[in-house]
Amino acid sequence: MLPTIHGVGRLTADPELRFTPSGKAVCSVSLAFNSRRLNQQTQQWEDADVFYVRGSAWEGLGEHVAETLAKGMEVLVSGEVRTESWEKDGQKHERTGLLIRSIGPSLTFATAVVTKAAANGNGGQGGAQRPPQGQQGQAQRSRPQQPPQDDPWAVDNARAAQGYSTEPPF
Repeated sequence: MLPTIHGVGRLTADPELRFTPSGKAVCSVSLAFNSRRLNQQTQQWEDADVFYVRGSAWEGLGEHVAETLAKGMEVLVSGEVRTESWEKDGQKHERTGLLIRSIGPSLTFATAVVTKAAANGNGGQGGAQRPPQGQQGQAQRSRPQQPPQDDPWAVDNARAAQGYSTEPPF
């Protein structure tokens, strides 16, 4: 079993969304995890050790990452640590990588607006697959204009008129 990381990191670059030859989305993110400590002599916070890792998010999650996150954002991330290996110019290379299972913005120093992603029939793990032929550049990014009809959290004027409230039930 591979080790799992759960932590707070920061994006060191904008996410990069690409598509495999079979059309599956994969988003790469560069993450930095650092520990801060209080210097007892100066009473100032100082950065200590830093762990840099390249993460990959696949399919729907990858598309959401590319649409939502940007360089400099603090994120909460969970994933499996892996060794990535490849060969280039006859030399073998390896590096530590992170297979991202969950990622989102940290609300410690920011606010976020959350919208429900459109259902895709893949149990929430899949995304729109793109045909591989000739498409390059950034993926088109669109958000649904209206929530799905069966969304229990969506409240519009018609539902409010039927006695539904925008207040949470607690």
